[in-house]
Amino acid sequence: MSKSLARVAAALQAAGIPSAPVEAKGEIRTAEAAAEQAGVGVDQIVKSILFQGESGRLYLFLTAGGNRVDPGKAAAVAGEPLSRAEVEVVRQVTGFAIGGVAPLGHLTPAPTFLDPRLMEFAEVWAAAGTPRHMFRATPQDLLRTTGAKVADFTG
Repeated sequence: MSKSLARVAAALQAAGIPSAPVEAKGEIRTAEAAAEQAGVGVDQIVKSILFQGESGRLYLFLTAGGNRVDPGKAAAVAGEPLSRAEVEVVRQVTGFAIGGVAPLGHLTPAPTFLDPRLMEFAEVWAAAGTPRHMFRATPQDLLRTTGAKVADFTG
């Protein structure tokens, strides 16, 4: 088991989330592919999108699979101008590679915001630290374990 996958499995267990990462039949680099693998609608897939503020701080936006982060709304929520986080910065701060960024188990936690669309489902699926693994959880569990705030940042 990779270090990233093990960190997510440990974070799920520590948070009391009754879920374990599952391996997909192939890489799941898009929300559509993840939804197909999980057998759910695309909006039940949690995309973990990282932006970097002018201050250097990273912000994590947990977005429903069919939605896109609106940079202006995201900056307003974060309270500072934002740009996409560089690949190397994402790996260094979170411990995950792009395509496998989980909403929990980060090396360094970041302020986190959750798309209200995700709250409409009993269950959602998110990356589990690799491009081949996912886990299921309730949106409420994600809010609790990540310390996320529900916010309007999509457009």
